[in-house]
Amino acid sequence: MFNRKRCLRQLATITSITLVAGCGVLSSGSSADKEPIVVGTTSAPSTLDPAASWDGSWELFRNIYQTLLGYPTGSVTPQPDAAEKCGFTDGTNRAYRCVLRPDMRFSDGDPLDASAVKYSIDRIRTIGVRGGPAGLLGSLDRVQVLGRREVVFHLNKPDATFPFVLATPAMSIVDPGEYPADALRTDDKVFGSGPYSLRSYTEGKQAELVGNAHYDGFAERKNSAVNIRYFQDSAQMVGALKDKKIDVTYRGLAASDVVALQDHADGKDIQLLDGADTEISYLVFNPKDPWARKPAVRKAIAQIVDRPAIAHKVYRDTVDPLYSMVPAGLTGHTTGYFDAYGSPDPSRARKILLDARVNGRVPLTLWYTTDRYGSETAAEFRELKTQLEGSGLFTVTLRSRPWKTYQAGYRAGEYPVFGRGWFPDFPDAENFIAPFVGERNVLGTPYPVPRITDSLLPESRAESDRAAVVKEFEEAQRILVDDARLLPLWQGRQYVAASEDISGGERALDPSTIMTMWELDRKTSW
Repeated sequence: MFNRKRCLRQLATITSITLVAGCGVLSSGSSADKEPIVVGTTSAPSTLDPAASWDGSWELFRNIYQTLLGYPTGSVTPQPDAAEKCGFTDGTNRAYRCVLRPDMRFSDGDPLDASAVKYSIDRIRTIGVRGGPAGLLGSLDRVQVLGRREVVFHLNKPDATFPFVLATPAMSIVDPGEYPADALRTDDKVFGSGPYSLRSYTEGKQAELVGNAHYDGFAERKNSAVNIRYFQDSAQMVGALKDKKIDVTYRGLAASDVVALQDHADGKDIQLLDGADTEISYLVFNPKDPWARKPAVRKAIAQIVDRPAIAHKVYRDTVDPLYSMVPAGLTGHTTGYFDAYGSPDPSRARKILLDARVNGRVPLTLWYTTDRYGSETAAEFRELKTQLEGSGLFTVTLRSRPWKTYQAGYRAGEYPVFGRGWFPDFPDAENFIAPFVGERNVLGTPYPVPRITDSLLPESRAESDRAAVVKEFEEAQRILVDDARLLPLWQGRQYVAASEDISGGERALDPSTIMTMWELDRKTSW
């Protein structure tokens, strides 16, 4: 739901936030001659090259690069952006054709044509970053260019979700003259065709965006420039908002700050937008670790973990317990872990271990990142340690790293058990199952599940009516629960705090909960 203090409205879908008419915003005007809008976040990019990223770097990419398809405000299905039109050309969902808008150009004025689209997609697969976006292209056979404006994607199997893949920022179109075909670009320059150009970038500190005069797509910029400031924690970010050093916060508000802002929002200085979200948090077990590889160890942990305690004690009920990798609100959601394990029960966990002849305390090292998923991550893992050690069955060591090195570590298979969060690529149950299974997955930890990868997912992708594939997703989730390689913990909500003179925050989140900066504006009247 959307919740602004004293003003509630039930959402039609979980993928949009809409401000109720009469709840404060009267009008806004052109921002061409106004100061840049300053957005604060704790989610800094790990890279500026789309071929390397299957993570929160997309939050910046959505605004500075362009994809063939995207999500206009209020849309939950992909619509043409760099493309003029797209669609399957046959009844088997195996050939997908797009025609570009005429006379497209990159931000530096270089032409953007069908060859640039093919080049951008091909280099993702050629470079093949481990745990990178190549994993999204498993159904793609080849890309064909027909003239300057037409491109056809030939698939190796039917895939009704392919338009959603093309709409992800991973499929951003890059300038072939500026990006090597077989290597990543590693400097701070960007050559895209999105609504904004990247004027300057300081890693971990700030990104300065200015309107791209060559942009041609569905986005209608309501401001001329946006500065994004990256913070280490929520307290610093909220302090900057209260001191009017930033205008909007996005991603990373701590639960304590959300609760405080709910009270503060009663005044006239700050507005707090609360929307349903499909962000999830989960644990990953590395099958190469001598303890985490044991099913009994994983299932004993699943029997002990107290999700409601984490949600209440750590997150102050700003998140909800999650018992399935597919979050509530999406077709195909189940409560598989609750159905299998019920309430936390250390005595049942002990029996699971003893039946597998695992005796004594099991030593485990749990890893988490310090600067990616919000300020409560450390407290969450301390609570997990307390729960596991309190059972008398585990001895837990906690370790952490900043996101950039943390990401490299889990891709290299260094961590026995580690925490991850997931913001959806697109609003479909498929996207909460497919990225985590198979030899090439987003975790960098191979998870072969032939029944899912070779049968259930292909069967579901052949069906355009996503409501007709519930049984396939339910079976896939039963397999995941039985393996207990992935342990869902909670489902988040998305909070945006903004100064009272900012409008558009209620429209600015797309179905992947990425902020479309072009919707932000300064109000001219009330």
